[in-house]
Amino acid sequence: MYRAFKRGCDIVVSGIALVILAPLLIPIMIGLKLTGEGYIWYKQERVGYKNRPFLIWKFATMLKDSPNMAGGVLTTKKDPRITPMGGFLRKSKINELPQLINIFKGDMSIVGPRPLMRVSFETYPKAVQEVIYNVKPGLTGIGSIIFRDEEELITQVKNRGEDTWAFYKNQIYPFKGEVEQWYQAHESFLTDVKVILVTAWVILNPENEIVYKWFKDLPRRPF
Repeated sequence: MYRAFKRGCDIVVSGIALVILAPLLIPIMIGLKLTGEGYIWYKQERVGYKNRPFLIWKFATMLKDSPNMAGGVLTTKKDPRITPMGGFLRKSKINELPQLINIFKGDMSIVGPRPLMRVSFETYPKAVQEVIYNVKPGLTGIGSIIFRDEEELITQVKNRGEDTWAFYKNQIYPFKGEVEQWYQAHESFLTDVKVILVTAWVILNPENEIVYKWFKDLPRRPF
């Protein structure tokens, strides 16, 4: 019953948000067209609900050929592949706003586990792969909040000369799987509202650990 209610909320909220945010989104589109490589949208296949693929929408923040350049699919802080506007859009999370289109279409929800590329998804333990997308992927979620400093973490690992992909596989993804399963066990209207409010708060206060105050039984990040 809640899933049907949640879908209705997703349609209403994403539709209203697209209209309200149009005065912000249109200038960004013009700015992207006039800078970098001149392209606005970044569309990429991601794993979605019940592990089915879909195309995610974002504002373009990196060079078109960046997956085939040094660094591959992992992005570090101050990555040289990031376009002139890209750094601001990524830090502010504005680059994620086109996913409101995905939410309106039904590919995603406002709250849920972040959708991953297939190569990253397959890094999850098998048991996690089987259940993590039993809910629709989200614009924000518990994993996104806890790992809001993900690019900085990867930069630190790279600077130490360690294997960044191994860090994802052995450290980040197992814990992300754990917290997203926690979310599924606690999914409710109240949980989703709290996730949205916490997301807004940590964007403005990145160092704040309010997530553990609002979700007291949430597994704590071990690193």
